[in-house]
Amino acid sequence: METPLLFLDVDGPLIPFGASGREYPVYAPPPPPSVSPLLTRLDPAQGPRLAALPYTLVWATTWEDDANAWVAPRLGLPALPLVRWPEGDPGPGAGVHWKAPGIVAWAGGRPFAWVDDEIRAADREWVAAHHPGRALLHRVDPQRGLTARDFEVLDAWAR
Repeated sequence: METPLLFLDVDGPLIPFGASGREYPVYAPPPPPSVSPLLTRLDPAQGPRLAALPYTLVWATTWEDDANAWVAPRLGLPALPLVRWPEGDPGPGAGVHWKAPGIVAWAGGRPFAWVDDEIRAADREWVAAHHPGRALLHRVDPQRGLTARDFEVLDAWAR
């Protein structure tokens, strides 16, 4: 059986944000001023949990190369392949997330899960119509980030 891909967004799933009145845990070391200060919210325990999943991990984030420079090391992950987004591509329209076509193209028919905080029903419909393989589009609450339940869902789907 072919190992499925796991496309990972950073902001929201790995770096929680947006909860009013909530203090997020922070983890050392602080990033340099040229990098997002939210990077301190990246829980290093997520790295081993991600690595233990039965997937090939792929960045699907606007962080692009910075995900390997700043996020992967804080998680204890090696440099991961990443989806390159076309310049100025507005996406497929009709309420479909602009990342969907790039992810489907990158997958090339392989089974995949996509973890993002912006996934909607239109994305699931579009992927079902344009991707011949199995696909799990898993929305993560950006105020909480990946939880134990999200890891359970991802693990069960891959197996």
